[in-house]
Amino acid sequence: MNVLKRFAADESGATAIEYGLIAVGIAIAIVTIVRGVGTSLNNSFTKINGNLR
Repeated sequence: MNVLKRFAADESGATAIEYGLIAVGIAIAIVTIVRGVGTSLNNSFTKINGNLR
C-alpha cells in the first residue's frame, strides 16, 4: 500500500511531460515564424529580380 501512495505522489514524470509539451510548442512557433519570414524574403527577392531585368 505504501508503494501505491508513493507512486501516486510522484510528479517527476508529469514534470518531464510538461517540459516536453513546452518544447514542442516553442518548436511549432519557431517553424511558423521562419516559414512566414521565408515567404516574405522569397517575395522580396522575386520583386528585386523582376526589377533588375
